[in-house]
Amino acid sequence: MNLQDKIAAVVGALEDIKARDITVLDTRPLTSLFECMIIASADSARQTKALANSVREKAHELQQPIIGVEGEQSGEWVLVDLGDILVHIMQPAVRSHYNLEELWSAGEKARNHATHA
Repeated sequence: MNLQDKIAAVVGALEDIKARDITVLDTRPLTSLFECMIIASADSARQTKALANSVREKAHELQQPIIGVEGEQSGEWVLVDLGDILVHIMQPAVRSHYNLEELWSAGEKARNHATHA
């Protein structure tokens, strides 16, 4: 299964449980640890856990390995590590505080600036 198909499957699993503000970031230019990051918002700890479960079920269905799941106890921020894709499911206050989109896009801007200098 190629990366785009995996991304589409994960996004579909998140949409099935009504995740909000789903963002897909291509991290290949920035790190060799994973190829992309998917960030989604949930309205409650219960929804955060349900979204993580939906992603896990989709991965199992597609016979894709799950490296690990972190943060389900609190439900404020759950990370599902699918190897080449990291899925961050966050409640809005946590997402706003950590602002992963800006952090990773700042890295891309810094890399672009360094290559043009």
